[in-house]
Amino acid sequence: MLDPRRLREQTAGVEAALAARGVPPELLTEFLTGDARRRVLLRTLEEEKAQRNRASEAIAAAKRAGRAAAAAIADSRRLGEEIRAGDQALRAVDAELQALALRFPNLPHESVPRGATAEDNVEVRRWGTPRTFDAPPRPHWEIGERLGILDFERGPKLARARFTVLWGAGARLARALGQLMLDLHTGPHGYREVWVPHLVNAATMTGTAQLPKFEEELFRTAEPEGSRPLYLIPTAEVPLTMLHAGEILAADTLPRRYTALTPCYRREAGSYGADTRGMLRQHQFDKVELVKLATPETSYDELEAMVGDAEAVLQRLALPYRVMLLCTGDLGFGAAKTYDLEVWLPAQGRYREISSCSNCEAFQARRADLRYRTAGGRAEHLHTLNGSGLAVGRTLIALLENYQEPDGSVVVPPALRPYLDGRERLAPP
Repeated sequence: MLDPRRLREQTAGVEAALAARGVPPELLTEFLTGDARRRVLLRTLEEEKAQRNRASEAIAAAKRAGRAAAAAIADSRRLGEEIRAGDQALRAVDAELQALALRFPNLPHESVPRGATAEDNVEVRRWGTPRTFDAPPRPHWEIGERLGILDFERGPKLARARFTVLWGAGARLARALGQLMLDLHTGPHGYREVWVPHLVNAATMTGTAQLPKFEEELFRTAEPEGSRPLYLIPTAEVPLTMLHAGEILAADTLPRRYTALTPCYRREAGSYGADTRGMLRQHQFDKVELVKLATPETSYDELEAMVGDAEAVLQRLALPYRVMLLCTGDLGFGAAKTYDLEVWLPAQGRYREISSCSNCEAFQARRADLRYRTAGGRAEHLHTLNGSGLAVGRTLIALLENYQEPDGSVVVPPALRPYLDGRERLAPP
């Protein structure tokens, strides 16, 4: 959520920043019109309440002096009715403004390149050299089926399309990848592991800007208790970021770094026809999430460090990748600045996203009332950051494709072997 004062006082700059994100100016105009109406209502209410106080004083004075107070009583009653109507009108305007405020995306940081689509994203760096194959590399679905570890028929039978079953070594490989990531992040990277609910309420989704914007992307309970549904988390960012909602944290406890390995559930609305083969785009997948709560002064340093933490996983597995700085047109709804990590997939002959690391600045904190106590004693909104460290399924895909051998086997990277009892290779049965 954006600061209303910034919308009022820096209108031209905000309008330009929103335009860079493809937001029509009518949204800002509608908000400012409603905000002006609210301030008029507030002034009128304050004047009417002052008049009612004076009428009450006049009634009391008349009674003490034994004079008639009928006129003052009538004024007081009239003002009371006007105040009740004004309060009702103010509540209605507040509700309208709240609904409008939730529609604004975050404003891009000044360092974010301007652009309309992913084609305008800027490559920051590359790591590793893609392997050269003597024959066309096989896609992960062929490799996994030949190894007997990926089952693309039973997943849809159990649920529907975009669900996959992992058998034996495939399930263990996914578990090993998640454990490797957690060990890195909770060890040298300094994150604290948290076990969080996979079902959360609407307030939690709204606080992290999942609602109302992404309602169609979410799975939710069909028979909510008391007409209040619970939502399956699309990422552990949601519960991790909201752990301290409504709290004021001490500045000397920041930054706080949290991580969790959870399933993620997404309807993938609007993506039908994209990546239909294999397990690149699933309704359910595991991911290690990284979340930071930081002061505004340190949040961009923390973003760079978070990107490095995600990169460390790919480097440990010796998977070639590149880092992309997203342009204004490709930024996520709540992000002020985002880096994507894209891993090399030989069968596709291109890089594909495997991690996204973002600084949301105070955007989520305003929604969630996440604050910290400054050195001067004031309570200010802190900055929230989130990133994938990494998506387990996509890491498994990259591993199968980059480490495939002509005989159908897959080499296990040295960093992963301790998690698989020293196993060096996966071979077809």
